[in-house]
Amino acid sequence: MLYDPTMVQPMRDDLTSIGFKELQTGDEVNAALGNAKGTSLLLVNSVCGCAAGQARPGVALALTYKVVPDNLFTVFAGQDVEATAKAREYISGFPPSSPCMALFKDGDLVAMVERHQIEGFAADTVAGMLVKAFEEHCG
Repeated sequence: MLYDPTMVQPMRDDLTSIGFKELQTGDEVNAALGNAKGTSLLLVNSVCGCAAGQARPGVALALTYKVVPDNLFTVFAGQDVEATAKAREYISGFPPSSPCMALFKDGDLVAMVERHQIEGFAADTVAGMLVKAFEEHCG
């Protein structure tokens, strides 16, 4: 069962308001991740508390850093079913989880922040993990 679109809109807005592009179909995911040059951050968004308390605030904080990815993409688990499934094909090798964040460089997965690295940690800790990945791969 899909989540009520009205309920998830504010959670979508948390990311689109800071520059993320929503990918809502498998074709949009392929077009974005399959053709992206430079660095791309993909956030698999969700309705859970760790998405609200740590993932979305953490990524917002990380994006204030001087080095950030060229592209920002998001899919919404439990809402954008096809897009989420396609996105998970790009992050193979990791168990499906939401929220999670994957950093790509010229289409290759170079860093991953999984749910177990988000849940129970403060937003600034999540931001620190992302900033470290940005420094290593986005320079």
